Amino acid sequence: MKKILTIIGARPQFIKASVVSKAIQETNGLTEVLVHTGQHFDANMSDVFFEQLGIPRPDYQLNINSGSHGDMTGRMLIEIEKVLLKEQPDWVLVYGDTNSTLAGALAAAKLHIPVAHVEAGLRSFNMQMPEEINRILTDQISSVLFCPTDSAMANLEREGFNDKPIQVLQVGDVMQDSSMFFAERAVKGEALKAVPESNFIVATLHRAENTDDPVRLKAIVDALNYIHKNILPVVLPLHPRTQKVVKSLGLQLEMLVLEPVGYLEMIWLLKHCNAVVSDSGGVQKEAFFFKKPCITMRDQTEWIELIESGANILVGSNEDQIIYGVKKMLATTGIKYMNLYGDGKAAKNIVEFLSSL
Repeated sequence: MKKILTIIGARPQFIKASVVSKAIQETNGLTEVLVHTGQHFDANMSDVFFEQLGIPRPDYQLNINSGSHGDMTGRMLIEIEKVLLKEQPDWVLVYGDTNSTLAGALAAAKLHIPVAHVEAGLRSFNMQMPEEINRILTDQISSVLFCPTDSAMANLEREGFNDKPIQVLQVGDVMQDSSMFFAERAVKGEALKAVPESNFIVATLHRAENTDDPVRLKAIVDALNYIHKNILPVVLPLHPRTQKVVKSLGLQLEMLVLEPVGYLEMIWLLKHCNAVVSDSGGVQKEAFFFKKPCITMRDQTEWIELIESGANILVGSNEDQIIYGVKKMLATTGIKYMNLYGDGKAAKNIVEFLSSL
C-alpha cells in the first residue's frame, strides 16, 4: 500500500484537497494521511470546509497560526518533520503557495521524501508577495510538478525545468473539478439570509499587500463603499484578519459585511452575483468557472490567461480604477469563457500518475 501524506492549512487548499482526497479513496493501493497545519484556524475558515466538502478529518492537527511568515513557517517545519519521521510516507502532496506549502515541501525534501506540488508553475512575477516566494521555492524542491495551465508549463520551461530531473505535467486545475462537483450542492443557507437573490457584487479582501498597507486598504474600502451606494450592493464575507485591521484603522465598511462563509455558500454567491471584486487568487478562477466578470484588486496576477481572455481586469488599489473597472466589466459583453483549465478531471489525472510510480 502506497502512502500519500497531504499537507493543507488554508481555505483554498481544503477545496483543492477535497476532490483529490476523494480520488485517492477511490483508488486501490493508495492510502492518505492528512495533516492540517492550522494556518486557517477559525471555525468558519476551517471546520466548515471539512464538514461541507466531505474531507476526512485530519490525522494530525498542528494548530500553528498567527505570527510572522518566518515564525509560522519555522514552527510548521519543525512539527511537519516530526510527522514525516513517524509516518514515513512514499509521497508528500502540497497545494498552492502558502506557508504550509513551503514548510511541507521543505520538511519532506530535507528527509529525501519526494514532493508532488499541485498548482505548480504559477508566477505573478512580484517577489514582494510571500506567495510568489513560496511557489518558486516549492517548485524547485519538488519531484513532480502538476501544472494547471499551459502558461504554468511555459513558465517552468523558461526557468529551465526541462533540464532538471523533475517530472512536469499539465493535468488541469483541481479548482475546476471542485467547482463542477459542488455547483449543484450550493446552498444559500442561514449565513446568506440578508443577501439579495440577484443583482449584487461579491467582494473578498485579505491579501497582505492590501491589508498591511493603510493607504491601499483605505482606498479599497472607499471604492467598495462607493460601489455599494451607487452601482450595486456589495456583499463582503470578511476574513478575520482583515476585520481586525479595518477596525484598528477606524475604517467604516458601508456595505453588506458577512462572517466568513463556507464553500457551498461561496459557490451560491458566485452563481448568483453580477460580478466579483477580489484580491484572491482562487476567487479569480472561481468567478471564471461561473462565467462572472472579475475585477482584481492587485497589480499582478498569476492567472494571466484570465486577463487575456477579457474575463478579468487588474485595477490595483486605486479607488478610481476599482470603480472604473467595475463599471467597465458590468457593461462588457461577449467575454470568452473558453476551457482554460481542463475538463474537470485534474484530480483523477494526479492520482493516476502518483499510483503509477
